[in-house]
Amino acid sequence: MDRRQFLRTAATAALAAPTLSFSSRLFAAPASTPRFLLVFLRGGYDCNNLLVPTGSDFYYESRPTLAIARPDASNPNSALPLDSHWSLNPVLRDSIYPLWQKKQVAFVPFAGTDDLSRSHFETQDNIERGEPLDHTGNYRSGFMARLSGQLTGTPAIAFTGNLPLSFQGAAKDIPNISLKGNTKAHFNDRQADILAGMYRGTALAAASADGLALRKNVSQDLMQEMTAASRGAPSARNFASETRRIATLMREQYRLGFVDVGGWDTHVNQGSVTGGLANNLRNLGEGLAAYADALGEEWNRTTVVVLSEFGRTFRENGDKGTDHGHGTTYWVLGGGVRGGRIAGEQVAVTQPNLLQNRDYPVLNNYRDVLGGLLQRLWGLSGSQLQAVFPQARPKDLGLV
Repeated sequence: MDRRQFLRTAATAALAAPTLSFSSRLFAAPASTPRFLLVFLRGGYDCNNLLVPTGSDFYYESRPTLAIARPDASNPNSALPLDSHWSLNPVLRDSIYPLWQKKQVAFVPFAGTDDLSRSHFETQDNIERGEPLDHTGNYRSGFMARLSGQLTGTPAIAFTGNLPLSFQGAAKDIPNISLKGNTKAHFNDRQADILAGMYRGTALAAASADGLALRKNVSQDLMQEMTAASRGAPSARNFASETRRIATLMREQYRLGFVDVGGWDTHVNQGSVTGGLANNLRNLGEGLAAYADALGEEWNRTTVVVLSEFGRTFRENGDKGTDHGHGTTYWVLGGGVRGGRIAGEQVAVTQPNLLQNRDYPVLNNYRDVLGGLLQRLWGLSGSQLQAVFPQARPKDLGLV
């Protein structure tokens, strides 16, 4: 690129650089400290075709084209049995199901927020804030930022292009970096020196230097990791590639992470074991399995929570899809997770038990479930937990 184009690109990158003290990120946290990764599925995924209520006749009545067949050893497209009531989408046979068999994954159905707006953006924001709906707190304060403020020796990072609301408002700086696509550094050493010189002596000097240093270090580490991990084979697509890169950083340096995955709004032609939802679930499962594999022994000190802003309508719509719902199913994974079970409060999957005759009720409030989990992971006191989730009533489901 010519000098004028480079300077424009460089200036944009500098302004987008994370405002943090880079020196604080160069020291690895103690190996024994817990690792926590939150995976946010943006768009409201259809949990009913992930954790399939195969014990429910009502499920099959409600989904004439979308229902997944009851477990049948002779049918590879039938659901994988988990217990007498629930089964798993077979597209996760080679990724999540082995973790279930190792008791390293649990599912929490009927989970979610009190927000009944069924609005993607409003509900996502409410979850990321982590405050009660009637709370007049700071709308730029996220629960993971507040959690980070209560912990020591727990470096945090968001694997996103922009700092998510979850990590906004932190008392200490939180870096963010997207690991999608090309991991090469944007600037060579000469270009980095020019850019740093542009901002030397200004208020943006530290931010630009930190951002350039973070990108360079991450690029070098990830290229080495990707080469070693592939063993000559092509990388897993999309999310699996990203999670292996995330594991590189979470294994050695960071302990609290956030990543989001889009594409879960399935109003039309959703499919069951094929189609858009199945492809997304397969990709997600492969990514989570790759993350566990890449962490090695550190998987035993890792907890991953997968959640979404809401579930989908229980009945399929006229376009062979599902619409915005309410209650959903959370995933909790990790080498130390007490899994192999369906956790939390539940009701029979019948028409009378639907909320407003359309979707799952929320019986396991996300602030209470996450509060109980995080309290166990880090031994948070009551006052510390209330700082993270004001007015929450922690629900310890014995997941860790």
